[in-house]
Amino acid sequence: MIPPSPISLRDRQKAATREQILRAVARQLEAGALDDLSFADIAAEAGLGERTVYRHYPTKEALLGAFWAWLQVQTLTPAKPSPARLREAVMAPRDAQKPMRILVATDAWEPQVNGVVRTLTRVVQELRDMGHIVDVVSPDQFKTFPLPTYPEIKVALGAYEPVQERFKAFEPEAIHIATEGPIGLAARRICVEWKLPFTTSYHTRFPEYVSARLPLPLAAGYAYMKWFHKPSGRLMVATPTMRDELSRHGFRNISAWSRGVDTHIFRPRGPGDPDVYEGLARPIFLCVGRVAVEKNIEAFLGIDLPGTKVVVGDGPQREELIEKYPEAVFPGAKFDAELVSYFAGADVFVFPSLTDTFGLVILEAMAAGVPVAAYPAPGPIDILPGSGAGVLAHSATEGLREACLDALKLDRKTVRAFAEGFSWRACAEDFVRHLQPYPEPEKTRFWRKLRRLARVRRRPRPAAA
Repeated sequence: MIPPSPISLRDRQKAATREQILRAVARQLEAGALDDLSFADIAAEAGLGERTVYRHYPTKEALLGAFWAWLQVQTLTPAKPSPARLREAVMAPRDAQKPMRILVATDAWEPQVNGVVRTLTRVVQELRDMGHIVDVVSPDQFKTFPLPTYPEIKVALGAYEPVQERFKAFEPEAIHIATEGPIGLAARRICVEWKLPFTTSYHTRFPEYVSARLPLPLAAGYAYMKWFHKPSGRLMVATPTMRDELSRHGFRNISAWSRGVDTHIFRPRGPGDPDVYEGLARPIFLCVGRVAVEKNIEAFLGIDLPGTKVVVGDGPQREELIEKYPEAVFPGAKFDAELVSYFAGADVFVFPSLTDTFGLVILEAMAAGVPVAAYPAPGPIDILPGSGAGVLAHSATEGLREACLDALKLDRKTVRAFAEGFSWRACAEDFVRHLQPYPEPEKTRFWRKLRRLARVRRRPRPAAA
């Protein structure tokens, strides 16, 4: 391999002269209009001969083209703080009560119905109640197309430039990228190109999810996820188990960010509440969530249990499972008070998923006083042991039936009391503490430069000679 030749003194002198000329252009534009720009004035401003300016930039169009490119580099490359300043900014504890401008970029948002959406919408609500100004970039603001094999999920089209404009208009102090889809990719690209600090979160075991649907190895999924999250200043995960698992896969800067539950909405069944399971054989074993292969619902439907199995939710596998398990009940997706009634009226909540990172429905069931049976996967393995609110199976493939039957014996008051220890306000405060705001004064300098660039670009450019 031939080593690159060193830059000659002549090349360095040429680069310095071009820099001198372009800085002179910037000063001239700040003082006057684009139409008034002349080679003579630029040469005088730069302290050079007019022929020197012409030698580097023979036409005004060439000069302005070089200037736009140079100015963008200057604007999008803010002055780098010292290593000590960066360490101070990253390691300093965050005051969750100090108002900030927070931008959240997510491919999962209403009207989607899942744990990720419920977590993000509730955290955003809590952040605003705490005084923060939050801008959410979500699929409902774009043209979308349905995700293949999963039409309920809409994927944004042409996200990069609109997301870039949202950044410029909002001027966030802190940026969080919640998902790895098109909107998340656009926000990540902008942060990397503009050297903006940001955080990410890991809501779904994406490699396992893809592997369950497509003939792709887990290694491919993890390679993509590591690439996506590598520039993140902090990767938020739902549980310590998930943190440890990702660490083994080579992820870094990981912090546990737990979840909450609204114990006013999700509550035990009262004496006057309707029985949505009237006429069904007891006990009721309930599963709530997307009816899709990655949720492992068939592992629940295939075990021998007394009473009735009920699966609340919708998804691409629902029709297949209805046909295959006619003895089970599939009432479809339920919302609001009706969903609470399905939780509160059940005897045991069954969570067979192995691909979730937490399982928000576990807390919702517990808040309704319903004990939980689950496999020892991330989420259940962090919540259930020692809680008195649920039972784990022996392994990730066996023992779910025994866990369901043992959960029937648990005290529902103890289950409810355990859920009362989780709150959305604590969840939101943890979120703020994990954010990586742009250090002062770099933040102010950066957005000021970007506004200046936008003003210059809006000025009319002269017609080519």
